[in-house]
Amino acid sequence: MKLDLPHICHSDPQISGGTPVFVGTRVPVQSLFDYLEGGETLGEFLDQFPSVSREQACAALGMARDSIVARARSA
Repeated sequence: MKLDLPHICHSDPQISGGTPVFVGTRVPVQSLFDYLEGGETLGEFLDQFPSVSREQACAALGMARDSIVARARSA
């Protein structure tokens, strides 16, 4: 099953000041990208933030990929 945005992340002013977080957690989505940019693996990110499911993390990465590809095609 492919997750859609409401199952991956959300923004709520009452949670982390409205920073987009993974649903069901207080883990900012930006943390995933920061970990990967810093040379950490997806597994290391998931070990550090066990409240984020692999499915959520992979879906977030897939959405980022799809966004980049779509923008490149429309440029």
